[in-house]
Amino acid sequence: MDSEVHTSERQGTWPDGAGPEPMPTILRGLSGRLLWLTVIFVMMAEILIFMPSISGMRMNWLRDRLDTAAAAGIVIDGLQPAELPRAVQDDTLLATGTKVIALRKDGTSRLLAAIEVPPEIDAQYDLAHTSMLSSMRDALDTLVFGGNRVMRVFGPVGESDMIIELVMTDNALRKDMLIYSKMMFLISLLISLITAVLIFLAINRMMISPIRRLTHNMQLFSERPDDPSRVFSADRSRGELAVAGRHLAAMQVELQRTLKQQKNLADLGLAVSKINHDMRNILASAQLMSDRLTDVEDPMVRSFAPKLLRTIDRAVGYTNEVLAYGQASEAAPRRRRVNLTDLCQEVRDMLAIDPDSGIEFVEQISEGVEVDCDGEQIFRVVHNLCRNAVQALLTHDANDPKAVRRVTLTAHRLGSVVSITVDDTGPGMPRKARENLFSAFRGSARSGGTGLGLVIARELVLAHGGTIALVEKPGPGTQFRIEIPDRPVSLEDYRARA
Repeated sequence: MDSEVHTSERQGTWPDGAGPEPMPTILRGLSGRLLWLTVIFVMMAEILIFMPSISGMRMNWLRDRLDTAAAAGIVIDGLQPAELPRAVQDDTLLATGTKVIALRKDGTSRLLAAIEVPPEIDAQYDLAHTSMLSSMRDALDTLVFGGNRVMRVFGPVGESDMIIELVMTDNALRKDMLIYSKMMFLISLLISLITAVLIFLAINRMMISPIRRLTHNMQLFSERPDDPSRVFSADRSRGELAVAGRHLAAMQVELQRTLKQQKNLADLGLAVSKINHDMRNILASAQLMSDRLTDVEDPMVRSFAPKLLRTIDRAVGYTNEVLAYGQASEAAPRRRRVNLTDLCQEVRDMLAIDPDSGIEFVEQISEGVEVDCDGEQIFRVVHNLCRNAVQALLTHDANDPKAVRRVTLTAHRLGSVVSITVDDTGPGMPRKARENLFSAFRGSARSGGTGLGLVIARELVLAHGGTIALVEKPGPGTQFRIEIPDRPVSLEDYRARA
């Protein structure tokens, strides 16, 4: 039987009995996706860096050509008015990689070296007056569309007022730009991979591994939530995941405690149901025998017989209601008008307070107050609260003759609501009992108590549409207030009564 229950629990833990879902591999999981995203983002950042970089490379390349041509041009200019031979001009143009070299000085321009048939110029660039944006635009244009175009480039020679002018093709420039771009791509890829691996290792150690550990523990714990060895073992670091791990461990411990309590409640409910069933039979026999007491002529017996019969009848009713509570349900209230004075007198009689105990029982009930309720259920509520108050007073200041030990039962009507207050001068409820006031097996104010009395009382009051609450009071003791509203009356019932 136990094995069948265990199998059912295991199958109920996972849909269709499929078992826990396996953890993904590192590269296919969160850390792997983080690795590739890092590579992509670093490459995107490198693209943003690439445009200024390739633009700077192009400007430096052109300035190098201008500087080289300027050095040759100054030498040639010093040979005035002699003109360079054709062979020397060709060698100079070949060394500088240009088609035409001209020098502008003192407002005049002199052609220093040129091919026999100068080509038609497609574009011209002034390196002295070029903005960053225009430089990046020109670099992109050369990189994409260049290769066979002729360009005129000019700029100042050092700090002088001379201007050197070159006419050349952009073949060599574009070739060097492509080589530079490939090198930049490889470097960027290497940087992105190194960065991604470092981030991957750091994140995997700081986040992914703890997350996988949390997930693995959740899977193990869900298989056997009653096994204490499967509670998550959290470290004492201050990180967010460490805090989450400690909360998970606390939640698992609390869940195990709750499961244990539920199991105990189920076992207790079964035991109480069995005992209650036999007790009901015994009380039924006692009820039959007590009926004969009404035929006894002794005055003392006649005075106690009705109370004894009511007590046995009430005990039989309790056994039936306990069985109903074991089925997680209470009987619906059978409401009628109940005189509170009579109900409180029955509570006093049931308490049977010993006169030598020094406990006073004070009733402050407005005359003729009636409450629309189930008399037996509200009697149970009031009797439970008063009995708790008396038990608290019996253990409080037992050796102090000057201590005031009093239970005050107050009731009054305000409109359609009847308010009942049970107040005592005892030690008050401890903090733990206040925090778990209406929790079974946790809200008891005394050692050995179960806390079921307040749970049942609250359920009965709520069934009447009312409220029960612990009231804060300035002095010592405990005060409960019960508020029971009248049932709403339909117009037809009102007219029938009228």
